[in-house]
Amino acid sequence: MAISDPIADMMTRIRNAGKAKFSSVDIPGSKLKLEIAKVMKNEGYIRNYKFIKDDKQGILRVFLKCSQGNSSAIYGIERVSKPSRRIYTKGKDTKPVLNGLGISILSTSRGILTDRQARNENVGGEVLCKIW
Repeated sequence: MAISDPIADMMTRIRNAGKAKFSSVDIPGSKLKLEIAKVMKNEGYIRNYKFIKDDKQGILRVFLKCSQGNSSAIYGIERVSKPSRRIYTKGKDTKPVLNGLGISILSTSRGILTDRQARNENVGGEVLCKIW
């Protein structure tokens, strides 16, 4: 069965693994998902990620960051732009998530950026997801 929204599937797998207190989660790989995982690691929401090659599309293994109480570092993660309704924003119009406590991940002409990077570079794009 084909997945109609692979980014939403990635977000759901990470959200469910965090609630189930797993240390890692396997996601079907793609270049876009790899870039999203890179941004999440740079912002401190996950410990690490690893791309495992196989005969098909590959597997992206995401190692979740947990606190001492075994709760996930990601309190909330949601998909903003969907295949049925795309959400775009301009460079200066990107709003901070929870007054700067979270991030938005944007797909821009300069690659996958956070909302803070997009404001600094004054580049807009499609808002993929919000993480806090």
